[in-house]
Amino acid sequence: MCKHACSMIRDMNNYIIIDAHVHLWEKQEGCINKLPVYGLGNGKSSFIGETRQMMPPYMEDNRNTAERLIANMDYAGVNACAVTQEYLDGNQDEYLLKVRAKYPERFRITALYEDEGYIENQESVKDSGDMQYQTEFIENDSESSTLTFENVIMATNTENSRCLGRYNLNKYDGIKICACRLKNKDLTVMMDVFKEVEKAGKYISIDMADGDEQTDSLQKVIDECPNLKIAIGHFGMVTTRGWQKQIELAKNKNVYIESGGLTWLFHKEFYPYPSAIDAILEAKSICGMDKLMWGSDYPRTMTDITYKSAIRFILETTKLSEDDKRKFLGENAVRFYGFEGLKPLPEIENML
Repeated sequence: MCKHACSMIRDMNNYIIIDAHVHLWEKQEGCINKLPVYGLGNGKSSFIGETRQMMPPYMEDNRNTAERLIANMDYAGVNACAVTQEYLDGNQDEYLLKVRAKYPERFRITALYEDEGYIENQESVKDSGDMQYQTEFIENDSESSTLTFENVIMATNTENSRCLGRYNLNKYDGIKICACRLKNKDLTVMMDVFKEVEKAGKYISIDMADGDEQTDSLQKVIDECPNLKIAIGHFGMVTTRGWQKQIELAKNKNVYIESGGLTWLFHKEFYPYPSAIDAILEAKSICGMDKLMWGSDYPRTMTDITYKSAIRFILETTKLSEDDKRKFLGENAVRFYGFEGLKPLPEIENML
């Protein structure tokens, strides 16, 4: 490692670092394409009928808790984070409220807007044929539990879509919309939701369909709700055609871009992800560095790299200025999510 990189790693404790894209759950009970997603133990999950390493194997009980994340954050020098949600993990609203109450200075949370992808009843799971409905889920002493999807609906339009947090916005920091999974991709049909969030002074976390499929409709939402704060996820799905159109939306005053999953998107290239750095620079040329935020997509991206490595490739590059790094790693997110009173965390030495 060059002297510059070594110096930057030693200086990690001089940065305020915010992770703008993490996931948490005590129990994973999600659904994709009407098929359940659930933990199998040792960090593996059943995903659309296949076994996937959903998190590091040392998470042997498949519990992706706030305390485990905090341990990683402390070691990596990450001050705070914003928790997003996804259909494949199941609705985590209740758990996230507990996390927010217990660690208010370190977490911002979203309520999940649910649309297509959730199961009406368990019979559809049982009838899928190619799946094991009864699963061994490791809890304490390897208890056997049956997968259930109680009180879950299959929504067909926005009138019966479910977002319990929408009616308790004072309890959450924002709403998560998995726009790429919506049955109706036109975001203007949800204008009432956006207006409610804007009025409440909260933010929208949104993962969009690839390229420009939804950029025009989101721009219409932005025009109608100019004071609504929006964080676009996955760096606009940077490895897909037309990703720059999503970045262009950040030219609007209250729209930001977060890079959750950037190491996943450039995984084939792997560390130190030179094309990811080039993408950050291209995005900077489009909307300015003040609108870009670092995110890890923890824990799924941690199956092949460490949490600290997800930060180190930013610190080590010579293509980004010191000012760029400070803005990208934390300063922009502090402003967007409203964190206060943060100071760099002390470095924790390891045995190497």
